[in-house]
Amino acid sequence: MKRLMNRHPDRLLRISLGVLPFILILIMYIVASDARLAENSRDKLLPSLGSMSTAIETLAMQPSKRSGEYLFWQDTASSMTRLGLGIGISAIIGLFFGVLNGVIPYARANLSPIITAISLIPPLAVLPILFIVFGLGELSKVVLIAIGITPFIMRDLQSKVLELPSEQMIKAQTLGASTWLVILRVVLPQVLPRLIEALRLSLGAAWLFLIAAEAIASTDGLGYRIFLVRRYLSMDVILPYVVWITFLAFMTDYVLRMISVKAFPWFHSGGK
Repeated sequence: MKRLMNRHPDRLLRISLGVLPFILILIMYIVASDARLAENSRDKLLPSLGSMSTAIETLAMQPSKRSGEYLFWQDTASSMTRLGLGIGISAIIGLFFGVLNGVIPYARANLSPIITAISLIPPLAVLPILFIVFGLGELSKVVLIAIGITPFIMRDLQSKVLELPSEQMIKAQTLGASTWLVILRVVLPQVLPRLIEALRLSLGAAWLFLIAAEAIASTDGLGYRIFLVRRYLSMDVILPYVVWITFLAFMTDYVLRMISVKAFPWFHSGGK
């Protein structure tokens, strides 16, 4: 008889087990909401699914009387644009300095201490400085995301480069490869899938910094809308927005994983 640790569910059962917790949470919410609304029909803490659907339908399907925009989709587009720019900039900077520090000892000796120091600064603590320096527009929000996750990506990629077998570097140099060629042909192919993994691990923090920046100084965005309606206790808007943010984060993670699987199948052959 197989031990439990050696038994694996088939695809259908794995999907069913993955969906089950979400169904249970939904059922628990419906029961709790019905109980509260039965006591007080005007209760706002746990709105019914119908009231949440109506609120989001209004934001998504009816243009705003003030701006003429469909607020739900405008908020989504603004937040995803900021997030995409922040993550993209972080990936480029993190890859460059991570590989540089990992391959070149002089660069590592010079830059590692300052990168470590920057990574220990709470990004939200410098948010007021960013607003003063870059203003209240899009740039300060993108910079906050970059400051928040870039040091982690740098350190993660540097660690990955240092873990590469030294035999590979020695063989490449023996065959006459320059430092640039070693980076291009030996290091980068092995580090790029790790970059995608680092971005996936950074998504939660990136969303946190984005929502915080939008809540403090913005005129649109998912974080802005949540903090705007909180003063009216509009849980019928807040809860769907939180679920939508979670869904967007999940889909972003899924897309990054699929890119990694398709581009670097050998990286996932060990069950990563």
